[in-house]
Amino acid sequence: QVQLVESGGGLVQSGGSLTLSCAASGSIFSIDVMAYYRQAPGKQRELVATITNVGDTNYADSVKGRFTISRDNAKQTAYLQVNSLKPEDTAVYYCSATVRHAPESDFYSYWGQGTQVTVSS
Repeated sequence: QVQLVESGGGLVQSGGSLTLSCAASGSIFSIDVMAYYRQAPGKQRELVATITNVGDTNYADSVKGRFTISRDNAKQTAYLQVNSLKPEDTAVYYCSATVRHAPESDFYSYWGQGTQVTVSS
């Protein structure tokens, strides 16, 4: 099994910053893509950012230039630096990881428990 433990959420004022972390542990041979999603009340979960195991990144248009995803492969941890926060960024942020348990195994996706980010105006 794999566990993803998230941290770093909180309450910030508009324009503020936070750093979210997502640490993976358990039966992991390798991690392919790590990603952050978010879900605001009454809305569907949306993809925010992704990062591959070689560091290629991709962002939703709504966060480009404000959010930065990174990862430390040795620590099996992803980070999401969120800057210039807006009230519309308020949501539960979830991380996910696509994991291989053995050299020849399939990839499996896992989710973190979510961390609340609330931006006040």
